[in-house]
Amino acid sequence: MDTQYFSCPEGRLVIGADETGICLLRFGTAPDGAQMRTTPLLRRAAAQLDEYFSGRRKQFELPLSLHGTAFQLACWNALCDIPYGETRSYAQQAAAVGNPRACRAVGMANHVNPVMILVPCHRVIGANGQLTGYAGGLAFKRFLLDLEASHRE
Repeated sequence: MDTQYFSCPEGRLVIGADETGICLLRFGTAPDGAQMRTTPLLRRAAAQLDEYFSGRRKQFELPLSLHGTAFQLACWNALCDIPYGETRSYAQQAAAVGNPRACRAVGMANHVNPVMILVPCHRVIGANGQLTGYAGGLAFKRFLLDLEASHRE
């Protein structure tokens, strides 16, 4: 995996790509064995993230390389259907993947989403409208939701 760091308004993210596409976007450090090497795909990802954080990009156009169970992949695909600047509840996401009683399992799948922001798990909130868990922290989740709300058309 090739990786590079990206500075966002809330800290430093690591972006990772394998031979198929972007497979990692998170806070923290590069995984063991990863090569710190900028590639054209990583540069493109960084440019699109810059556009997103400046409010000029509402949808990413990057190849993704996601690895997970069939259920996780279904959950992550459903996340990509949530429009920019909108939110859904865990129950709505569970219904979208065809298992309306799987709210807790959906939350766990979202928690292990390997490419935060690109697969927008920050757009899923509690049924009562409150923010709930996010791998990047609730303050960052609030930041992303506020960013998108301020740039909605």
